Amino acid sequence: MSPLIQHVIAAGVQNDTAESWLPFLQGTCKAYEINTPNRIAGFLSQIAHESAGLTRLTENLNYTAERLMAVWPKRFPSLEFAKQYGRNPEKIANLVYASRMGNGDEASGDGWKYRGRGLKQLTGKSNYAACSQALGEDFVNDPDRLLMPVNAALSAGWFWSENGLNRFADADDFVGMTKRINGGTIGLEDRQARYKRILASM
Repeated sequence: MSPLIQHVIAAGVQNDTAESWLPFLQGTCKAYEINTPNRIAGFLSQIAHESAGLTRLTENLNYTAERLMAVWPKRFPSLEFAKQYGRNPEKIANLVYASRMGNGDEASGDGWKYRGRGLKQLTGKSNYAACSQALGEDFVNDPDRLLMPVNAALSAGWFWSENGLNRFADADDFVGMTKRINGGTIGLEDRQARYKRILASM
């Protein structure tokens, strides 16, 4: 058994899923110098969390009104307003991702078009465009190309490299790493638990 697949399984990924992703993860780790215990553990723990154990390649935005207020309190300041969006993923994406990350306004539909995809959940038109240029793909006009396993993995590696995350891993700054990936510390406990299990498998 490949050492890497043991680490992927330790990240909380089912065996058969780990096997199917192995060649793509091997290529990504090689391409982006994710090649030390801390880097491998950091990368695998974060993408395993973001993708629900490498099983979800598209962002889940099916939030209740109450959850919307908890996740985005500034954008959903009242329950009455949040109820207009609750359980409507497309409408939610178009609001919360409007006019940022290179997206147009709420009416443009860019929030939904460029919602999180791939193992990292790459988000926003600017990221899609930059990643397209780096990988030689057209994710801007064909966003679902990020759902192909090779692109789902490489886009995660590209984001990791672009944001200097090897440095965070080298410094064992897991909280800083999570903030750079997530914009906050949502899911930190789960991410850290996966990280520790992977390191223990080294």
